[in-house]
Amino acid sequence: ARRWYNALKISGQSEFFEPSDWAAAVLTAEAMSRLLSGSSFSATLFASIWSAMESLLTTEQARRRAHLEIQRALAEETEGPTAIDEYKARLLGG
Repeated sequence: ARRWYNALKISGQSEFFEPSDWAAAVLTAEAMSRLLSGSSFSATLFASIWSAMESLLTTEQARRRAHLEIQRALAEETEGPTAIDEYKARLLGG
């Protein structure tokens, strides 16, 4: 759960996160932690966690449905706008 939450900080989609999204991520990580540390597995809790993860665009399928493609820049390609910059500009009307 901690690794998932920390991975959000460096994930491309987190550039679009609002404070409420981070709050949802904290709650999701807490539920994930409880599921993983519990003595029994709850399919219902897992489904709820997975749904929350998809709402935060942390699955490939969710990003595809949102038409969000994250491309990592190579070290020598750090100059100029990235795909995420172009997507953000389109969303903001620029």
